[in-house]
Amino acid sequence: MKKIFVLSFISVGYFLNAQSLSNSPYATYGIGDVKYDNTIETASMGGISTAYISDFTSSFNFANPANNANFELTSIKLEATNENNYFKTDYNNTKSTKHSTYLSNISLAFPLSQKVKMGFSYQPYSSKSYDILHSETIQNPDGTETEVRNRFRGTGTLNTAQAAVSYKINQEFAVGVRANLYFGNLSDINELASSNAELINGYETKNRIKNFNFTLGANYQHLNTSTDRKLTIGATTTFGNSSNMTTDYTNSTYYYTTGDVKAGETIIEQKSTKSKNLLPLQASLGIGYGSENQWFVSLQGDYKKGETVSYFGSTFDFEDSYRISAGGWYLPNYNNFRSYFSRVVYRYGAFYEKGNLKLAGNNINKFGVSAGVLLPFKNSSITRMSGLEIGVEVGKRGTLKDNLINQNFINLRIGFNFADRWFRKTLYN
Repeated sequence: MKKIFVLSFISVGYFLNAQSLSNSPYATYGIGDVKYDNTIETASMGGISTAYISDFTSSFNFANPANNANFELTSIKLEATNENNYFKTDYNNTKSTKHSTYLSNISLAFPLSQKVKMGFSYQPYSSKSYDILHSETIQNPDGTETEVRNRFRGTGTLNTAQAAVSYKINQEFAVGVRANLYFGNLSDINELASSNAELINGYETKNRIKNFNFTLGANYQHLNTSTDRKLTIGATTTFGNSSNMTTDYTNSTYYYTTGDVKAGETIIEQKSTKSKNLLPLQASLGIGYGSENQWFVSLQGDYKKGETVSYFGSTFDFEDSYRISAGGWYLPNYNNFRSYFSRVVYRYGAFYEKGNLKLAGNNINKFGVSAGVLLPFKNSSITRMSGLEIGVEVGKRGTLKDNLINQNFINLRIGFNFADRWFRKTLYN
């Protein structure tokens, strides 16, 4: 059985790299919609992770690699996300919906010793998958009409692979480091077509991305053994970008044959640039309080420095952004074997994000609420918490002001956490 889990973990990575993810038209800018750190456990609690140390021995925290003092089992997680986005704009009173289901996380983690824990994870970090058509009719001086169509399309996924190590200094302090590799291809194209012209004018931007950086984490947790109450403080910072993003610009004319095959292309201009400012400095600070194996609440603040990226041959400035998250979990009574639902872990949370996008003088902000459960397997115990993870997130992004787009979303997540004691030497043959 363990061999099957390992083979599944490896083979699933190929599908993850080839997925097509749905997202918002706001993904037009920069590297698209960022989806990283959207594990079910984290997302169900509003995104809190920096000061979250699981009470159970089967959950590895990748967001803050220092927060794994209690992790003792080998854990394999497989998770999938179903996104449902509902868009509305006052421009022509337009409404649309987009749905997407994709594999959102696979991870393998295991203890190296009582103090050292290690984990590997693979997720989509961001994606572009939009198709926007703007058309208008122009009156010509001779009384005739010309229809002009402006089409924006984007495709591609930026994936990330991480390796994390945590070290427990003593009963109250721990540190950790995560190495992050980002890789993938993102493409945007703007096409201009006219009813009185045979050719289409297209301006395409292709980004080939490889980026490497580090996330450092630290935490302090004090447990009052007489009351089982605990206070946790955590912090992380991501820095040290070693980026290699190659951007190719192509301005050309062409037409489409049957099956949307491009033909008769004539290059007007073509150039290539390299940049190293793909992922900015990020930092996070969190504080939490709870009762051992019963409940936990946390408040977290995240900061991301602004950046300048190339977009259709020109630069676009992203602002500094921040996110405030609050959430936690509750376990009624794991020793109540008469009631299964008393042994279920219930999660809850909410967040507000001041976005890094500013369009027509409006910040594209985001907020939402979330909830989830961990349904333990029949043979699961308090020290070996394996089970089915389910989470839901409901929220809003954007605005209707100045003909911009309001996005309502419902994200459903489901996954499995298989945890057991592996790689241990037996005492007797």
